[in-house]
Amino acid sequence: MANHKSSLKRARQTVVRTERNRAVKTRIKTLRKKTLAAVAAGDKAAASQSASEFASAVDKAAKRSVIHANKAANLKSKTAKALAAIA
Repeated sequence: MANHKSSLKRARQTVVRTERNRAVKTRIKTLRKKTLAAVAAGDKAAASQSASEFASAVDKAAKRSVIHANKAANLKSKTAKALAAIA
């Protein structure tokens, strides 16, 4: 356990950031599943709506360094490819 005042604060900050990042990653996974489910169902309108929401969430996560920029690009690309398959 940390002993210095500054290291105690850093430990508290790490806990808060970890929880926040976990929530963002979970939301991304949920939105991706929702998009792919709509694609599998063949519902183009719902799929494009959820894909847009998914892309926005992924971009925000990458901007805040929750996920790597390349990971964000890969996720968006795979989703766009799946969306194009039902067009």
